[in-house]
Amino acid sequence: MASGGVGTRGLVLLRTIPLFHGVLDPQLEQIAGVANHRKVTRGTVIVRAGDVTDSLYILINGSARVLNSDDEGREVILSILGPGDFFGEMGLIDGSPRSADVVAAEACEMLVISKADFKRCLQENFEVALNIMKRLVERLRDADRKIESLALMDVYGRVAKLLLEFSEMHDGHRVIRRKITKQDIAKMIGASREMVSRVMKDLEASGYIRVEEGQIVLDEG
Repeated sequence: MASGGVGTRGLVLLRTIPLFHGVLDPQLEQIAGVANHRKVTRGTVIVRAGDVTDSLYILINGSARVLNSDDEGREVILSILGPGDFFGEMGLIDGSPRSADVVAAEACEMLVISKADFKRCLQENFEVALNIMKRLVERLRDADRKIESLALMDVYGRVAKLLLEFSEMHDGHRVIRRKITKQDIAKMIGASREMVSRVMKDLEASGYIRVEEGQIVLDEG
């Protein structure tokens, strides 16, 4: 890991990350000066549940899975992170160990900010503290919706809801541009991969979704 900050390129990157929206350039320059650049390959365990929390991680590109597993090796995916997302902030705030594993789903590039520098950043930049709070609220609302869907929806409903949540508008269509496998979906909604495959096939046959150039397109008509 580099030790001298990420320089001018880091400043440009920080301007594009939602966490730092509203932060002025002089403060961003200070953050860029303490942020370190890191690259990992697919399958790398970036953090492990139970580890001491010592850094904040911000994804620049690539994707990562946040997951928990039991003693028998069964996994539950809590979320899938993409460019601009960050993780590790909860333990930095409350001092608790890591609450989940974060594993690179593909090669990732990220910025890493130490615990001491992160706390200084919160103290000196109200906008960052506010953005952190907004993100924590979003995650709490996401957790509430997930609990509700698990309790009230069948597998078809849970698959459809997840696809809609992962989609974004692109050229007038709702498209899932982030790489997500049927196994990922199964681990996120508490179903078997075989059941998810069956539901996806039915949704495609019924004209609700279609696959184009490796991306899932949702037909809202």
